[in-house]
Formats: sequence, C-alpha cells, structure tokens
Amino acid sequence: MRIDPTRYTARPTDERIPQELAIYDRLEELSIPYVRVDHERADTIEFCHEVEQVLGSEICKNLFLCNRQQTEFYLLMMPGDKPFKTKFLSAQLGCSRLSFADDGHMRDYLQTVPGSVSAMELLFDTGKHVQLVIDKDLLASELISGHPGISTSTLQLRREDLLKFVESTGHTPVYIDLPDPRLE
Repeated sequence: MRIDPTRYTARPTDERIPQELAIYDRLEELSIPYVRVDHERADTIEFCHEVEQVLGSEICKNLFLCNRQQTEFYLLMMPGDKPFKTKFLSAQLGCSRLSFADDGHMRDYLQTVPGSVSAMELLFDTGKHVQLVIDKDLLASELISGHPGISTSTLQLRREDLLKFVESTGHTPVYIDLPDPRLE
C-alpha cells in the first residue's frame, strides 16, 4: 500500500500511536469533521503531491523553527508550494535569525518527529512553548491538510475547524504576510 485511495471520515480502528489517538479524541470532543487518508510515510514533497491527489486539496507546509538561543519556538504554517525564506519571517516576527529547531525540542513540546508536525500537535504543548504563525496566504484555502502526529495519515479539515482545534489548545495564532520569493 503506497496510498490507500479510501477517504475515511472516522477515526482508524487499527492500532495507532497514542498521540494520533489523542488528536482524534480532541476532534471528536469538538465535533470537528475531517477526511482521513492513510498511506506510507510521507517523506518527500513528491509523495505528498500524490496524497493531495487523493484528498483533493493541498497539504500545507509546517515548519518548526527557533531563534538562535533556542529559547523561542515557532510553528509556521504556509502554503505547501510556497518557497520559504527565513529572513522574511524573522523580520515580521522581530526576531534575530530563525533556523530549524532540533528534533529534541519538537519531541519535548509537540510529541512528534520531523516530517509529521502540524498544528494539531499543539495539543501536547501544554506549557505554551510554541507560537503558531500562519501565513495569510494559507487562509485563502477553504481546506487545510496535515498529519495527525504521524506522517502515515493525512487529515483534511475546513480552515475554520482547524482554527477551532488550535483555539482549544490555548494557542493564539500570529498572522503574517510572507512574500513569495518567486515574485521578487
């Protein structure tokens, strides 16, 4: 099975990691509908494009970043096809140079690993160590897709429902306008 073409609208019944199950629990608690697609590990952009074909919508890019001192952490959500340049984000957030945060902080704060992170893992950041940052271009999409704690499933949610989920975690997003470097 590379990608199961079935679009599910309920939680999986097979065995899953506790983090993924906790995300389904919260979605059910909030009565948030979703579409789920199961697949092999989505390790490449090319494979994510195949998943997008089954879902019928793009998977957003989720980047876990930190400042140089590793004292401030950010989860950036942006359109999947938009190139990222750290200088634009650093300037808008008023931070010194941002870089990718290490796996340890991602595991400690979001209980996930690189390639699996999404805004849904903010559920586990009870200490509010991570600031969610959303590129306003992402809000042009009615549907937003991301992994539920593991990159072997992808969930598609309505934009408003994803924001409702984030709000339930106690996180307030910061909205920014990242320029598209391809248009410079």
